[in-house]
Amino acid sequence: MGLTSALVLYAVIWFMTFLIVIPFRLETQGDRGEVVEGTHASSPEVHNLKRKALITTLIALVLWAVIAGIIISGWITVRELDSWMFNRMGPPSGL
Repeated sequence: MGLTSALVLYAVIWFMTFLIVIPFRLETQGDRGEVVEGTHASSPEVHNLKRKALITTLIALVLWAVIAGIIISGWITVRELDSWMFNRMGPPSGL
């Protein structure tokens, strides 16, 4: 795995994790009883995005290390993944 591939893998994992972490402990305007005129009661009031970004970074780093380790070690290959799901690649040639 090259440097660019590793960075792209980390970015994808980070954003997927961030989208999962954002709704946790979210307080809406309706929860607080302070609905601003012209907005929905379900509009977020308190985000704590810095804390959620830090949590996301730590979780994504652990997930990235595990996934990158699996890819680099060759424990699971693309051909194995294909054979489990689609079986489009067929047997390896030249053996």
